[in-house]
Amino acid sequence: MFNIFKKKENKPVVTRFAPSPTGFMHIGGVRTALYAYLWARKNNGEFILRIEDTDKDREVAGSIEHIQKSLAWLGIDWNYGPDKPGDFGSCIQSERLDSYHKYAQKLVDDGLAYPDPYTKEQVQEFRDKAEVEKRAFLFRDHRPQNFDTWDGKSSLRFKVPEIKRYHWNDAVRGDLEAGPEALDDFIIMKSDGYPTYNFAHIIDDYEMGVTHVMRGDEFISSMPRFLSLYDALDIPYPVFVTLPPIMGTDGKKKLGKRDGAKDVLEYKTEGYLAQAMVNFLAMIGWNPGTDQEIFSMDDLIDQFTIERIHHSGGAFNEEKLDWLNKQWMEKLDPAELRNGIESFVEPLRRLPQYSDDRFEQVLPVIAERISVFNDVADMIREGELQFFFEQPTYDREKIIWKKSTLDEARKHLTQTKKLFTDYNGAWDADGIKSAVWDYAGEQGRGDVLWPLRYALSGRDKSPDPFVIAAIIGKDETIARIETALD
Repeated sequence: MFNIFKKKENKPVVTRFAPSPTGFMHIGGVRTALYAYLWARKNNGEFILRIEDTDKDREVAGSIEHIQKSLAWLGIDWNYGPDKPGDFGSCIQSERLDSYHKYAQKLVDDGLAYPDPYTKEQVQEFRDKAEVEKRAFLFRDHRPQNFDTWDGKSSLRFKVPEIKRYHWNDAVRGDLEAGPEALDDFIIMKSDGYPTYNFAHIIDDYEMGVTHVMRGDEFISSMPRFLSLYDALDIPYPVFVTLPPIMGTDGKKKLGKRDGAKDVLEYKTEGYLAQAMVNFLAMIGWNPGTDQEIFSMDDLIDQFTIERIHHSGGAFNEEKLDWLNKQWMEKLDPAELRNGIESFVEPLRRLPQYSDDRFEQVLPVIAERISVFNDVADMIREGELQFFFEQPTYDREKIIWKKSTLDEARKHLTQTKKLFTDYNGAWDADGIKSAVWDYAGEQGRGDVLWPLRYALSGRDKSPDPFVIAAIIGKDETIARIETALD
C-alpha cells in the first residue's frame, strides 16, 4: 500500500498563495502572492493558488473569482489553482476533506489526537480559573486520561507529543526559538467536519509539494505548534520565509482597512497600471541592492532573492505609488494612453464644443498633468478641462494682472485680438506665441499674457495660453477674447 507519509525528497521549488475567500484582497496578501510567484518563476518552479475556505462563516460569495481576477490583473499566473487541479487533487480546501480526515485518523491511531471532551462552557471555566490564579491557560493541563473513539464528526484535538523548546530557521529572520509555553493541544478538526488552518495548511503544503512557505510575521508565534505537528506526521519542514509587514503611511502600525487599505482591484478602477502596482509592492519589503527603481515583472523575476527581503516593515507610501505609475504611463503607446484617459472623460463629451479631434489635441495636456488615470476625473471635477470644450465664464476682477487696471487689461486684450486677427502663419503654439511676443515684451509679459490666459480659460491656473489657443483654433480664440472684452 502506498505510504502517504513517506518523505518527498529533491523537490523542485514550489510556492503557494493561500487566501481565504472573504471578499477583500488586502495589499499585504497580494504582495505575499507576488513574492511567492517571483521565487517560483525565478527557479523555474511552480506556483499554486490555493483557496482556504474551511471557515464557512466568513466566506463571501464570488470571492474565489475576485481573487483570480486580482492576480490575473497583475500578471500573476498559477500552475495549479481553483480552475487547474493537480495530481494532488483540488486546490480548494473544502474539496479536500477526505485528505484531512485521513491524516487526522492517522494521528488518532498513533495516540496523538483525541476527541475534544469539553463543552465551550467548561473550557471557559478553565480559562476563568487560570485568570483568577494569574497563570496562562493551557488546554494540555486539562487533557483527559482516557479518550473516546473519534466518530469523524466531533472536534478533534492534537495531542502535543513532547513539551520542549523549539528551534527553527527562517530564511529571512534567521534562527528563531520559542519555549514550551507556546505549545498546547489545539483543534485540528472542527465539529462541522472542516479542518482548522493550523492543520489543513500543513497537509496541503506537503501533498502539493510546497518547498517554500511565505507568509506574514503574525504566524511566528504559532510556529512551535506547526513544528510539533510536522514532527508528529513525520513531514519534513519546508523553507519558512517570514515577510515583513506593510505599515501604514506613518510607519507605526500595520496597514489596515481603517488606515485606508483598499482592495487591490480598487486601484485598477482608479486607473493605476498593473505594472506600477507590481513594481511598487515588490519594493515594500525587498530591495535589489542597487539604485534601480523601475522594474518590470521580468526584471523582478530575474533579480528577486529571498536574501534581500527586509526584516522590518515598510510603509505604504501612495506618493511613491503615484510616482511609479507616472513612470509607467510614460511607457504606454499612444493607443493605451488614450484608452486609459478616455475611460474618465464622459462628462466632457456632453459639452457644446466637444469633438474627437479637439479631444485628441487635449490628450498631451492631460497626460502631462496626471499620475493616475483617475486624476482626469479630479481635473474635470475641479473644472480644469471644461474650458477646452465650452465658452468659459469670467470673474471681472480676475482678468487684471497684479497692480494693473481693468482699462489696461482691456487695452492689451484689444491689441492681442488685432495681432491674432492679422496673423496668417501656422496656428500652432509657437506661431501664436510669435504673433504676440514682441508686444508682450514691450508692455510687460504678465500684463499682456495674464488677461489672455484668463480670457481663453476663465481660470487663474491653466496651461500656457498659446497651447490653449492652438487647441481651440483661431476663430474660437478671437471669439473668447471678444466675449471677455464685453
